Amino acid sequence: MSTPKWYSIRASARTPRAAEVFIYGDIGESWWSDSITAADFVREVSALDVDELTVRVNSYGGSVPDGIAIHNALKRHKAAVTVAIDGVAASIASLIAMAGDTVEMAENALLMIHAPWGVAAGDATVLREYADLLDTWAQAMATSYVAKTGRPLDEMLALLTDGADHWYTAAEASDEGFIDSVVAAIPIAAAFDLSRFRGIPAAAAKFSTKERPMGDQNKQSGTSNSPAVVNEAEVEARGREAEAQRRKDIADLGAGRLGQREGVAALLKTCQEDLACTVDVARQRLLAHLATDAGPLGGHYVATLEDEREKFLAAASAAIMARAAARDSKGATIRVDESNPYRGRRAVDLARICAQRAGVRVDGLDEMRVVGAAFTQSGSDFPILLENTMRKTLQQAYAVQPATWTRFCRVGSVSDFRAHPRYRLGSLSNLEQVAENAEYKNKQIPDGAKASITAITKGNIISVSRQMIINDDLGAFIDLAGMLGRAAKRTVEADVYVLLVLNSGMGPTMSDGKALFHVDHGNVAADGDLSVVVVDSMRSKMALQKDISGNDYLDLHPAVIVVPTASGGTARVINDAQYDPDTANKLQRPNMVRGLFRDIVDTPRLAGTRAYAFADPNEAPVIEVAFLNGEQEPFLELEEGFRIDGAQWKVRLDFGVAALDYRGAVTAKGAA
Repeated sequence: MSTPKWYSIRASARTPRAAEVFIYGDIGESWWSDSITAADFVREVSALDVDELTVRVNSYGGSVPDGIAIHNALKRHKAAVTVAIDGVAASIASLIAMAGDTVEMAENALLMIHAPWGVAAGDATVLREYADLLDTWAQAMATSYVAKTGRPLDEMLALLTDGADHWYTAAEASDEGFIDSVVAAIPIAAAFDLSRFRGIPAAAAKFSTKERPMGDQNKQSGTSNSPAVVNEAEVEARGREAEAQRRKDIADLGAGRLGQREGVAALLKTCQEDLACTVDVARQRLLAHLATDAGPLGGHYVATLEDEREKFLAAASAAIMARAAARDSKGATIRVDESNPYRGRRAVDLARICAQRAGVRVDGLDEMRVVGAAFTQSGSDFPILLENTMRKTLQQAYAVQPATWTRFCRVGSVSDFRAHPRYRLGSLSNLEQVAENAEYKNKQIPDGAKASITAITKGNIISVSRQMIINDDLGAFIDLAGMLGRAAKRTVEADVYVLLVLNSGMGPTMSDGKALFHVDHGNVAADGDLSVVVVDSMRSKMALQKDISGNDYLDLHPAVIVVPTASGGTARVINDAQYDPDTANKLQRPNMVRGLFRDIVDTPRLAGTRAYAFADPNEAPVIEVAFLNGEQEPFLELEEGFRIDGAQWKVRLDFGVAALDYRGAVTAKGAA
């Protein structure tokens, strides 16, 4: 049974290089069906190479983790993001709305904020842990509301912890700072089914289709209060359609593997036959059935809901990393406390637990067969456990590995492996004088300049064998994953400097057939040892750069200087000294380039004495590093072993490096 998409994306019909995203429905992955996740949304939105992005929201909410991921994806998108609340933005949908650079709301729309909630089954310890998790989500969500409204954190956190539903009309949301503007009413947002929520205030209840009789509907729409003429056939047809939709929605709750569990099909059939049973009531009955159905399996494992599986994977992964003495993103050794039930467990013990959780009887099996079952049994979490552990190690190592390219290069995104153009437009010449009674002359539109960038794939494969598990050699596996993470970060770093030092340090060849740094480009400063005079020459060269059409000066200023390691100290002295350190009579002549650079990069990847000055990459990008779909972290893909006894993980990073323009950079050769 296919699952309907809760979002859609289309190109804007009004504006070029623009797109519209419609979030109309319950957001993200749900426990009751194989629904579309935030990963699908983030992947598609990140691939949009547009300058303007309009996100239209009409949703009662959904998955909190998915909603947070969607909010963050919209915040980091390069486009100017406008969020338009067309109908309801409730629960996590209201958080997504906060991602807009501009947020507008139809005057008849509603916004609602409340505490994150969910369902858990288990003993008191499990329920307390789940309550703590909900509090953590509330704290994470509060920061986004604070960022939009500018209101105190405690005030926003109160909205997410007091157990009440806080409803806002468009006018109220504007007063509280949640939105930037109120726009004209939208017909689709004229009425909502708010029966699933509690404590609906009068301001919100007047829009609810569940609370308004026909006479009120006529008043609301501005028509006469006189009795309406009812077409019985039409009413009957609408009733049949609504009943068919109710039955279908209840049946959809059993989509995927969930429908195969004992008693689920019978329960949903009973709910369909009960005309008073709404979809929400059916969902609650299904959840209660799943909780009561949990019991011992083979005397070893107690089946629980999906969030318990996630807790198992998290706890077991932390235990593996602690045993391997792995380090977190801050460089500290990972430790787990005694409350972790998997603390100190050998890798083969965790394989046994995963096999048991998948319903495999492992009593009497030797360790080799236990590990084999953990790798190959359908439903076993063992490969996923190792993948989660490896991904955390990989990402943490990638995060802590130093990189300097981000300080002077622009970060971009490409949607595929084709060459992606990067255009720079020229400017119009100054306006011309128009004599009395004379005609206005046509202004010639200037040509632009074009560069391009192409992503390539770099990666490797690592394997884990059954022997490694039995020998408890996961420490080596964790170390290897960390090494791959650091190698991925270094790969980008190395490629940037390889590009920069092409043509004997003059950079790559540009579209005009000349090197990035060339006298004809006006970005080669005076030679000589790094000094105040040389730095001032670099400043002057950059300031004299004109736009592509040659009509006016760009007035660029150096922000970052990149030098070999041996020149780093000299660069800092020149930049920080109050007086010119190069004059014979020191303390007399003020330093005319003091504080010119906001950042000094000294790297062993440069040799000799050549120095490079770059403008702010956001103002005048020279070199761009573009990642496929904006994914800057290495991608990890699992392939369960067929030719080997174990599993393989492919690690890849898709990116490209290219020089876009010469105007935002200057080089000085240094001493001969």
